[in-house]
Amino acid sequence: MKQLRHSIIRAGLGALSLTGAHHLLRPMLAGIGTIFMLHHVRPRRSDAFQPNHHLEITPDFLAITLRHLRGEGIELISMDDMVVRLASGDRARRFACFTCDDGYRDNRDHALPVLREFGAPVTVYVASDFAEGRGRLWWVALERIIAKADAIEIALGGIMTRLDCATIEAKQAAFDRMHDRLRDMSDAELRHAITSLCRQHGIDEDAISRDLCMDWDELRGFAADPLVTIGAHTISHCNLATQTEAQAEHELRASRARIEEALQKPAVHLAYPYGDKAAAGPREFALAKRLGFKTAVTTRPGMIFRGNAAHMTALPRLSLNGNYQDKRFLPVLTSGAATAMYNGFRRVDAV
Repeated sequence: MKQLRHSIIRAGLGALSLTGAHHLLRPMLAGIGTIFMLHHVRPRRSDAFQPNHHLEITPDFLAITLRHLRGEGIELISMDDMVVRLASGDRARRFACFTCDDGYRDNRDHALPVLREFGAPVTVYVASDFAEGRGRLWWVALERIIAKADAIEIALGGIMTRLDCATIEAKQAAFDRMHDRLRDMSDAELRHAITSLCRQHGIDEDAISRDLCMDWDELRGFAADPLVTIGAHTISHCNLATQTEAQAEHELRASRARIEEALQKPAVHLAYPYGDKAAAGPREFALAKRLGFKTAVTTRPGMIFRGNAAHMTALPRLSLNGNYQDKRFLPVLTSGAATAMYNGFRRVDAV
């Protein structure tokens, strides 16, 4: 089902590109800027089974994107500069901000050299448990479990279910089914389910964050680059909307404190884990504002308009999605046409 959805989105982007309709729509839909959302930036992997492929782009595609933005006269600025622009009402020149979630090591090794080439600032949102080598990147664990297994047995809805994983197609179907069910679980249930599966299938769950994410020493060196800002991404990368208000406040307050203590730099920008409507809403937006974050970003797709200045802790972003790494799509994406269609032509500038 998800593969069909990707095909439909690709077809829609292709149609807009082919007809040139996005050129006509851009003055109305592009807004004054864009916050780009990235996760991994690394060379393309050869694995046949890559269910998390949407979370990664290649360094070459990042360079193509930056070159496109520069060619369009779009200014590459930091999140701090964006705050100033929105507060001042400056609309003289469109801008783009780049953000990366989770604190992956490839952000330093592969993204930063490209960003330096173009002088593009970046804000990297760090989940403090990941930096401390004890985080749970359950979506990566699930990929590794299914990649290794021919079949999986798991209780779904209280019923023990056996999922075929013998072929690439079966693995993808099993991943899609389990991913959606795991997202609906409480954090405690999710941790129990993934830990049990890792033990059954010989996956070292504890090693994943150490394999993929920068630790505090690495982050200190990374944060020393003038283009880099480190923001908060909670302690554990939990779904804040499922937590009590006290728990959610602790996740935000303590993650920021850990980052600031470790790096001796302020962490005043936030990204909500998952970031969709089921994971971040009015309560979380108000909490981030009360705790003093200058900005907080969601994963809700949208461009930045003047109205977003009144909702700085509920900012939309534009995903650079690994499934759509095609330079033909970039003019469509930066025109605002794609996100406008996704949102039913409603601006994402209010809670």
